[in-house]
Amino acid sequence: MWSSFWRSRDRFSLDQLSYLTDQLAKIQVVTDDNKDFVIEALRSIAELMTYGDQHDSSYFEFFMEKQVMGEFVRILKISKIVSVPLQLLQTVSILVQNLRNEHAIYYLFSNQHINYLITYSFDFQNEELLSYYISFLRAISGKLNRNTVSLLVKIHGDEVVSFPLYVEAIRFAFNEENMVRTAVRAVTLNVYHVGDDSVNRYISSAPHTDYFSNLISFFRKQSMDLNKLVSHTLINPGPDSTSTIIVAIDEIEDNLYYFSDIVSAGIPDVGRLITDSILMVLIFPLLLPSLRISIDNDMQSSFVTSIYLLCRILRIIKIKDLANTIAAALFYPSEAFTKSSGGKLNSHISGNGFPSEYCFHPDSVLMQNGCSSPNLSLRDVLLAYVVKGDDIQVLGSLTVLATLLQTKELDESMLDELGILPQRKQHKKLLLQALVGESSGEEELFSSKSSLTKDSTGSDIAVYHKKIKDQYGISFQSSDVGTSPHENRFQVIDALVSLFCRSNISAETLWDGGWLLRQLLPYSESEFNNHHLEVLKVSYKTCASALVEEVKGIWTDLLISVLCDEWRKCKKAMESSSPPKEPNCMLLQPHPHKFSLEDNTPKGSSLSAGERMQELVKVFVVLHQLQLFTLGRALPEQPPIHPPGDLPANCRAQTSGLDVSGPKAGTEISLVNAVPCRIAFKSGKEHHLCFQAISLGISGWLLLAEELPSQKSHGIVRVVAPLAGCNPRVDDTHSSWLHLRIRSSSLPFQDPAKSNDHGRMKTKNLVDGRWTLAFRDEESCKSALGMILEEINFVSDEVHRRLKPLFNLDTTKDLSSSHLCVPEDSSNRILPKSL
Repeated sequence: MWSSFWRSRDRFSLDQLSYLTDQLAKIQVVTDDNKDFVIEALRSIAELMTYGDQHDSSYFEFFMEKQVMGEFVRILKISKIVSVPLQLLQTVSILVQNLRNEHAIYYLFSNQHINYLITYSFDFQNEELLSYYISFLRAISGKLNRNTVSLLVKIHGDEVVSFPLYVEAIRFAFNEENMVRTAVRAVTLNVYHVGDDSVNRYISSAPHTDYFSNLISFFRKQSMDLNKLVSHTLINPGPDSTSTIIVAIDEIEDNLYYFSDIVSAGIPDVGRLITDSILMVLIFPLLLPSLRISIDNDMQSSFVTSIYLLCRILRIIKIKDLANTIAAALFYPSEAFTKSSGGKLNSHISGNGFPSEYCFHPDSVLMQNGCSSPNLSLRDVLLAYVVKGDDIQVLGSLTVLATLLQTKELDESMLDELGILPQRKQHKKLLLQALVGESSGEEELFSSKSSLTKDSTGSDIAVYHKKIKDQYGISFQSSDVGTSPHENRFQVIDALVSLFCRSNISAETLWDGGWLLRQLLPYSESEFNNHHLEVLKVSYKTCASALVEEVKGIWTDLLISVLCDEWRKCKKAMESSSPPKEPNCMLLQPHPHKFSLEDNTPKGSSLSAGERMQELVKVFVVLHQLQLFTLGRALPEQPPIHPPGDLPANCRAQTSGLDVSGPKAGTEISLVNAVPCRIAFKSGKEHHLCFQAISLGISGWLLLAEELPSQKSHGIVRVVAPLAGCNPRVDDTHSSWLHLRIRSSSLPFQDPAKSNDHGRMKTKNLVDGRWTLAFRDEESCKSALGMILEEINFVSDEVHRRLKPLFNLDTTKDLSSSHLCVPEDSSNRILPKSL
């Protein structure tokens, strides 16, 4: 009977809706026998109401007349079966999400039925039920505006005294399920962006303000977990370490963007609450003190993690008060935060601090260089790291300075006090002062020592120092305050120049320093003194000498190619509006490769030599571009080098019959210069071949060819290997044997397929090949050796000839406009016309 009834009725009709509601009204208790019908009826009503909203308004009129929402509530009360509340929440969610008629939404939100469902005591031990409930809350919040929100709150006078949607949602703000937390954030943001003053007062009053402080405390815990993860990865790196850290970073940044979205709602009290919580729970007690670790403090966060968090907070959370307070706090020593007399911070510091794997110990750089004074400001600590710290300390300091420089919420006067106000902004400020008639502005504008007036900077920073003392209980008279902005600026430039004179800092970190220097001085060398110019030139010449040595190195054939590639990358990095590296790189690569010009090229590995060569080139490129900058010249698109030259007549490439494409396996060549030999690539399988060394311009090869039976003077190339780096050596006991090292034909770390997302090699198991050639006699072996050495010299001489203008800064300007550096391949080589 039931099946025939269902078949005879139109599924999408008012009759069907009437039938379903009538049948629901007859149910006195939901049991196992009728639960399937109840669930299907609830699901079908949602479909019918969605259909009616789009096609027939009488559906909703019927829905109101029969008070179906009240029927839903009654069904919930008489059901003890979990699947019924699941369907009920889904049905109401569908109604709220899909009804487009404004009056329909008003009806749903009225009569307190929605609030009853919100506050109903569901069994949230059931994870699926919790998921449906949170989705239900999210659907409701999506319909909030200044009109609908009034239907969901309880008001006494002009004040909101109850808001179940908000209160119940934030109960799950810190649920272990990320999906639940994300949905709660969506609900709260929809509430904050309604813009209702009474609602804003409600959420920014006690006890609801606890939510914001709890948010920051939860974020603090996440930060501590991130630090532990990074520290563990440093000690015990695994195959999934990087991906695990990336997931943690994503969660951290999701939280920060959530804070930013809250602030963007424009609720003044909430912005203040978030600022205070971040400063008192995270910045003051943990992040700032970790920039310099003292002996008696075991509650500091990791240096690396703290730098990352500090920079991301400044970059993402757009609060002027927060940014300027952090900047002003850099003029305090670390002990001002760890031993604050006001005691306001201590209540926010737990007894379990971050691990200190990255923290500085008594033998830190500051101790070693007489900078261990407890009164040393954090700003001075950062500059000290740039001058004397290790690679991590330098990179961390540069990252903080670059982030401060790019923080738009930071007052220009604060940037000037820090010594990092870009020159162009100085000129703009002073020009405005001159235009409005301020006498000092015109004088300063045309002075090489221009900076904002002392009064403008001193007053601003004094305001924030007073706030730090009065509001946060941190009191300390900084020795830096009172120093002129020009002196502070000189300190920064002096530290950066000193950085480029260091030989134990990675090239990538130097690029970050170059970017910062270009931001501060975008026009010329006007703020460099003679000492700066001299030490930069000495550093450049030292690096240039090292590069000249690479002309005779293992990778001489790829030196120009690498140089052209790194020149373009460096120029792009220097002229970019953002630093070359994001702060999270410190977490993903906690110990960048360190480089020293004094290091010797490892003899046992061409891969290590290639890495060293590339690192040297990157250092040379940034120093060369800085030299051009100090000379007031624009950076050319390509490095100034000579174009490929003509090959000498009767060279081996010509007499062997090679074309411009170079030798390839399977091609025919003349064996007029070849020396017969034997070689075994596998044990017991000896091959009789002809050996020959050939060069074309800056490229060279070792060839093994097989004689043609019909034409003994010609052969087919069977094996081709790079000439450069072959390191020929006659055997100590067999004078007719010649040992050759066979390296890769390309730099493996420049191949994306052989590197991970962060430029590191996927494997370190790459080893050089070895050939041992057995010749007929000692004379044949010496002949082959002489041929190899002669061709190596041809290649080295050509590379040196082409690079020569690069080392002469006086000719750089002319060459850069007439010659382009193009990728090296055989098509760029010029053979004699006779070929």
